[in-house]
Amino acid sequence: MRLPPAIRKWIVPITLIGCGLAICGWQLEEHLRFEQAAKEALIKRGRDITSTLGVVLRSQRRFGLIVVKERIESSLQALVQHEDLESIAILAVTGEPVASAGKAVDLDPEVLRAGGTYWGPNTLTILNLMDLGSGGPDDGSRPSAAIVMTDEETRSLRPPGRRPPEPNAANPANPGGTAPPANPGPRPRLGRPFWMTKEQYDAVIQENGAHSLVITLSTAEMQRSVRSDLLLRSLVSFLALGGAIISSLAWRSGGKTAELQLRLMKAGEMNTHLKAMNFAAAGLAHETRNPLNLIRGLAQMIAMGSEHSPELKEHSTKIIEEADRVTVQLNEFINYSKPREAHLAPVEVKRLVADVARTLLPDFEEKQIRLQQPEAPCVIEADEPLLRQALFNVLLNASQAVGPGGQIKVRVAPAAPREAVIEISDDGPGVPAAERENIFKPYVTMRPKGVGLGLAIVRQIAAAHRWEVGCFANEPRGALFRFSRIRVVAPYA
Repeated sequence: MRLPPAIRKWIVPITLIGCGLAICGWQLEEHLRFEQAAKEALIKRGRDITSTLGVVLRSQRRFGLIVVKERIESSLQALVQHEDLESIAILAVTGEPVASAGKAVDLDPEVLRAGGTYWGPNTLTILNLMDLGSGGPDDGSRPSAAIVMTDEETRSLRPPGRRPPEPNAANPANPGGTAPPANPGPRPRLGRPFWMTKEQYDAVIQENGAHSLVITLSTAEMQRSVRSDLLLRSLVSFLALGGAIISSLAWRSGGKTAELQLRLMKAGEMNTHLKAMNFAAAGLAHETRNPLNLIRGLAQMIAMGSEHSPELKEHSTKIIEEADRVTVQLNEFINYSKPREAHLAPVEVKRLVADVARTLLPDFEEKQIRLQQPEAPCVIEADEPLLRQALFNVLLNASQAVGPGGQIKVRVAPAAPREAVIEISDDGPGVPAAERENIFKPYVTMRPKGVGLGLAIVRQIAAAHRWEVGCFANEPRGALFRFSRIRVVAPYA
C-alpha cells in the first residue's frame, strides 16, 4: 500500500531524528552504568582499606589483645594522608570511637552500630562490621576482642607487683617455677591478660573493645570523573541529535530544492513561451497598424470629399475615431511588450519634470490645472528615457483624473542618507483602497476609454530600476503615487 505523499516526505526526517534520540538514550544508559561502576569501585576500595586496617589492628596487639592507642592512631594518621581518605575511626560496641584520625565522623551512634554504606553530598562513609571478637564471651570459642587503650590506662588496670607466672611443677609448660595465683576462670590462648579478672575484662571490652571500623572517603575525584563522562556523552548526544536534525533538514531542503528547480525549469519554459508569444503579438500589432493607417486614410478622404452625403461623412468620421483609438491601444501594447533594461546615469529630476510638463502643457491649459514642480534640484541614478516615460504616464493619468482648476504636485524628498522618493499627488477623486494594487496590472483602468497599460508600464520601469512604486491616499483628497528606493548621486541643494 502506497503511503500518501504528505506522510512519505516525513518518513526519512522522523527516522533520522528517531536514530538521534536512540543514541541519546543509549548514552544516558551508559552514563548511568559508568556512575554506578564508579560508586562500586569506590565502595570496594573502602572495603579494602577496612580489611587492611583489620590486619594492622591485629598486628599491633600486646599480650594477645591489647592495642596501644597512640601507636594505632599514628598508623591511622599515616593512612589519612591519602587525598581521598578524610577520616578513620575504630568503634566500640556502643558506637563510640576508641581510636580515630582525620575529621570526626558525623553519624548517629545508632547508625554507627548498624553498619552499612552512607553517601553524603561529597563523602562516602563505610562501616565495616569486621569480626574482631568484640562482645563475645571469654570461653575460647573465638579469638578475644582487641582492646584499644593508652599506656596509662593499661598501667592503671595492672595491679602492682603482678608478673607473669613462673614455671613450676604444677605447670607442665613451666617446670620448676612458682605456682600462679588462682585462675578466675578458663581463657583462650589469646585471651584476657593474666592480671585481669573476668569482670574487668568484660567491662573493658564493652568500653574499649574494637567492634568495627568506619572510614570516610571523599567523592570529589569520583564526581569529577562522572561529570567528565557526562560531559563527553552529552557532547556525543548533542552531535548525534544535531546531526540527525541537520540531516533531516538537509533532506527536506534537498527535496524542496529539487521541487523548486523543477518549478523553475517549468517557469523558464513558460517564460520562453510567453516571450515568443509576446514577440509574435507585438509583431502582429505592428503589422496591424499599416492596414489600419490605410483604412484611416481612406476614411479621412471620404470625410473630406464634398460630393459625399453627410451620412457617409459621419460614418467616415466614426471610422477615423475608431482607427485612432485602436492605434493608441496598439501603440500602448507594443510599448508594454518591449523589454525594460535600465541604463543608469545621473539625471536631474527638476529639469526632467519641467520637460515632461511642457509636453503636457496643452492638457494642463485645457483644464486650467495648476502644476507644482520640485523647487530644489536633485540628481539621481536613472535611465532618463524610461524615467521620462514613467513621469509622463503618471502625470497624464493625474491630468485626466482631476477636474477643471485642479492641482497636481510633484515632490522630491530625502528618505535616507543616499536615497530619495519622488511623489506625484493630485486632488482628484483618488483610487479606492481595494484597487490601489490592481491598477498596476495590465488592462486594468478606472476610465471608460482607458487602455489600462500606462501604469503597468510604470511598474515595469520601476522594476527595471529596482525601485518600488505604489499608490496611496492623498490628504485631504486625491491619489498619491510614490517612487521609492531611488539612489541619490548629488545631495540636495
